[in-house]
Amino acid sequence: MATVPDPLWDIALSLHRLQASEGRWAYASWFRDAHKRLIDKNLDRVVTELPLPLFSSTYYPDFLNPSEAQVGLSAGIEAIVETSPARIQEEVRRFAAQAAAPAWAPRLAERGMRKVVAEGLRQYYYTAIAPYHGYSRTCLDAERATLGQTMLHGGPDGLLANLGPHMRWVPPVLYVTYPVEDRDLWLGGRGLLLVPSYFCWGAPVAQGDPTLPQVLVYSPHRETLDSPGLFSSTAPLTALLGRTRALILRVTAGGSTTGELARAAGVSAPAASQHTTALRNAGLIISHRRGPKVVHTITPLGSALLHGPDQAA
Repeated sequence: MATVPDPLWDIALSLHRLQASEGRWAYASWFRDAHKRLIDKNLDRVVTELPLPLFSSTYYPDFLNPSEAQVGLSAGIEAIVETSPARIQEEVRRFAAQAAAPAWAPRLAERGMRKVVAEGLRQYYYTAIAPYHGYSRTCLDAERATLGQTMLHGGPDGLLANLGPHMRWVPPVLYVTYPVEDRDLWLGGRGLLLVPSYFCWGAPVAQGDPTLPQVLVYSPHRETLDSPGLFSSTAPLTALLGRTRALILRVTAGGSTTGELARAAGVSAPAASQHTTALRNAGLIISHRRGPKVVHTITPLGSALLHGPDQAA
């Protein structure tokens, strides 16, 4: 599983969120803030003319999601610019056959054009995505904590069987609801990198070329409990006063079930559940249900309260 959010997958999927109505309610705060930031920095036209046409459909050229981006945005951007023209020409042909590719897409084989697009992606990332990096990281950390618990108790089979409603594990096959045509992907001994993405909504996505290192990007939002105040810095904090809730908040930093929180705080499970409800309503933790268990992990706001703003930053 990915250890950090993949910036280029976040770019691609967030551009889908800007254009699609599905799940718009779940991204209302981000959609409003990102739109305003782009306008304030005079980037709305740049985004409309360059990145948006490339990511207007479920399929787009694979070279826009290089594996190097797992190291960071700069490495991913450099990999895009350094992609061979022959590969780009083949992927653009496939792109044009499956989607409404922009008229300038063939020019991506030119290094200069790739640099222009890459700079547009970079500016978009720092304007629309970087301000929400904390929430994206929280989603990934919560998913890692949850699946870590599942792996510990159920092994690989348990992990693969708990990847959400869009995936079904029937050994040795992982069946995935996919947004395009039916396809079979044979790993042939290769690994599969799981990438939970805050901006992924609904069906998981993967690369179109089966010969590439295989990545499965999926939504960690499944069965997420209500968390009012997650995007609000004015969430009520008065309910957090008291030693027990402070202790529970600290324990959630590593991801914990309700039962584990109850044992750590020395309270009953119903009492622990009441405390987590108060913390969740204040936007300080996020909770995911996995079968009979609920796993809680801390949010950036909760971390700031726990450690102080300087250390959290």
